[in-house]
Amino acid sequence: MTNWGLTELPVNIDLETKRILKALPSAHAALAELKGIASTIPNQNILINTLGLQEAKDSSAIENIITTHDDLYKSELNLKVSTLFMMETEELEG
Repeated sequence: MTNWGLTELPVNIDLETKRILKALPSAHAALAELKGIASTIPNQNILINTLGLQEAKDSSAIENIITTHDDLYKSELNLKVSTLFMMETEELEG
């Protein structure tokens, strides 16, 4: 069994080693490429919103509640439809 412990912050490690500095240009190029590809997606929020759903799925699995991605997306869609319906109803009543 691994004995995990927290280290004091800030960590006193030299981050400007030759190995790290040599890796920076390729990392920078990869991030620039990702940014360029991401800019071609019409609605980038779709990808960002899936991160929360994935975290919810993983968190539920820890609690031994198994669900599928389909169930999560359907639930999210139902919440949005319900919210829109409530907003329209309030506008009609108000």
